[in-house]
Amino acid sequence: MSLFCCPVCGEPLERGLRAYLCPRGHSYDIAREGYTYLLPPNRKHSADPGDDKGMAAARRAFLSKGYYRPLLEALQGLALDRTCPAPAVLDAGCGEGYYTSGVFRALLEAGREPRAAGIDISKAILRAAAKREKGVEFAVASSYRLPLGDGSLDLLLDCFSPLALEEFRRVLRPGGRFFYVVPGPDHLWELKQALYDRPYPNEEKETPYPGFAYETILPVEGRAALESPEDIRNLFQMTPYYWKTPKSGSERLAALETLSVRISFRIHVFQKTEGLL
Repeated sequence: MSLFCCPVCGEPLERGLRAYLCPRGHSYDIAREGYTYLLPPNRKHSADPGDDKGMAAARRAFLSKGYYRPLLEALQGLALDRTCPAPAVLDAGCGEGYYTSGVFRALLEAGREPRAAGIDISKAILRAAAKREKGVEFAVASSYRLPLGDGSLDLLLDCFSPLALEEFRRVLRPGGRFFYVVPGPDHLWELKQALYDRPYPNEEKETPYPGFAYETILPVEGRAALESPEDIRNLFQMTPYYWKTPKSGSERLAALETLSVRISFRIHVFQKTEGLL
């Protein structure tokens, strides 16, 4: 049985060779790459939402070089410490599946029996995710209307993606964990110095959410030595700065051959308390 539910009627989906099927006869084709489409047309805000092909390619190329491996290893350690022997895991806003696959593989290698899924709004980027990891289910879907059953998850990952708290509360079981990854104050500081005349640090805050208890905030710090203009361009293209940087800043960045940047993350670890006795 799939982790996914039918987005039309809410019944559990069964994965076949070519399609997902629900007991009421709704069917969702599986693309050649291995993902399915669970975003009804009336919930799309554009013809092709999410990251485009260029951003998907940039993310895949950059992350495959291991520049953000410290974050992946921290997520793997937290997942191993805070999950049961057979956890159900979702990566909400999974992108090209780097963290999804990494956490899933770490659980497998530790002798666990995980079931894992990833969703993203971008069809282009899910093609890469489904090619990367065949052991994980992937679907085009919205974090604000997750195609999963109530209380069906033990662990939910959210790495730089929208915070859909009502849905996260709904799909996590009581006692389930939620890892929320955000940039630290000095994340990519040197990149910002090249792009902007007056860069400023990211805001750092601790925000409690109803139905969840804070367990910890884990800082992840390091440096990434970008070895080529291509790596610099790929990093730039996978950040929000790509869409809002003045031409002068983009030109300064394009002139660089190498760049050493700080990487700084905060993993906010929550446990769902709603429903606990």
